[in-house]
Amino acid sequence: MPLSARTSPSLLYAVKRLELVIRAELDELLRGSGVTTLQYTALTVLEHRDGVTAAQLARDSFVTPQSMADMLRLMEGRGLIRRAPNPQNRREVLIYLADEGTSFLARYAAPAAAIEERLVAPLTGEETATVRQALSAMWAALRTPETATDEHAGSR
Repeated sequence: MPLSARTSPSLLYAVKRLELVIRAELDELLRGSGVTTLQYTALTVLEHRDGVTAAQLARDSFVTPQSMADMLRLMEGRGLIRRAPNPQNRREVLIYLADEGTSFLARYAAPAAAIEERLVAPLTGEETATVRQALSAMWAALRTPETATDEHAGSR
């Protein structure tokens, strides 16, 4: 059926609406923690893929390199991340999750998981797996050349 003949909201609208409600839930969860939702996203990226460049972290965290530079200064100031030269390329700096960042993520792991549990509560396990596969396929269909070199970004 052509998109113009559909009576329900477009898929783009539905995905954006879901993203906004998830963002609101995370904003509420993190309120008062001193960490923004975007910073939390970057910390979770580092939790799964420690020792990346700022450019890689920006891509995986869905922010611009300029925004990431500002975020890194703030997170480093709070002791959440640390920077170190890349042993293979001294001109490159790698970003690592610091002990305080690990502790922060541990404190928020269960409440964040509860948000995801509420999200998938109406679905069966099989439906949840299907949604994950469909989202991954849609991401792959629209990815840019920058994200095409980084398969990790679509697997979260």
